Amino acid sequence: MNALDALNGSAGLKGRVALVTGGTRGVGAGIARALVEAGAEVVVCARRPPEVPLPGVEFTAVDLRDRTAVHDFVGGLPRLDVLVNNVGGSPYRPMGGDGGGSGGGDGDVERHVRVIELNLITPLTVSLAAYGHLKRARGSVVMIGSVSGSRPSPGTAAYGAAKAGLEHLARSMAVEWAPDVRVNTLVVGMVRTELSHLHYGGADGLDAVARTVPAGRLADPLDIGGAVVFLASDAAGYISGASLLVHGGGERPAFLDAATANKGGC
Repeated sequence: MNALDALNGSAGLKGRVALVTGGTRGVGAGIARALVEAGAEVVVCARRPPEVPLPGVEFTAVDLRDRTAVHDFVGGLPRLDVLVNNVGGSPYRPMGGDGGGSGGGDGDVERHVRVIELNLITPLTVSLAAYGHLKRARGSVVMIGSVSGSRPSPGTAAYGAAKAGLEHLARSMAVEWAPDVRVNTLVVGMVRTELSHLHYGGADGLDAVARTVPAGRLADPLDIGGAVVFLASDAAGYISGASLLVHGGGERPAFLDAATANKGGC
């Protein structure tokens, strides 16, 4: 099937099995819903079940930080065609002593290390556990990256570093696992989820942040899901080792606003 045939078939994934890590809420739930709509059999895994039902999705409780549990779970799947490494998180944790940190002691370091483990080591662990399935299926991996991996991320530096590493990991995996398994990264911008208020404040804060995005709004989780479906489908059969920006045009450079504010001054 060529790319045009795949697109004409709505990039369908009928008969394929997809695993979404951390797919019980927010971006992960949007990805799971989009995969179901594309015809895939979808399994999500996380420590806790979805708070809101996800029709057509099978849930399995797995602590993804437990490497033995990950290998047992993934190895026990009868088949796997698509792996979406979505699990992650970006708690606000300033470096050093500012913002309530402990001044760089062992406890402070450990908190940052846990962020890196969740956002980088866990996707690596799941990918290695899934490799045999994916090779047999000639399947694909989609890493859920972030714009934080390519720009300064004060307050979430460990998260940004992990996402930068994840994107590099995907490019290397794409070469090592070719031609059997395709590996790509979605570089995701700001998304409106049920937890957005924790990062951006209430409705006014969300509206103010949305105005900084050229597209004029934050992404919906289904926007991310649609991009995942594309990369997992035959329409993207010649795409591997790529990073697809899904950020609504990015962020307006601050110097432009500063220049506009000073325009006409003496």
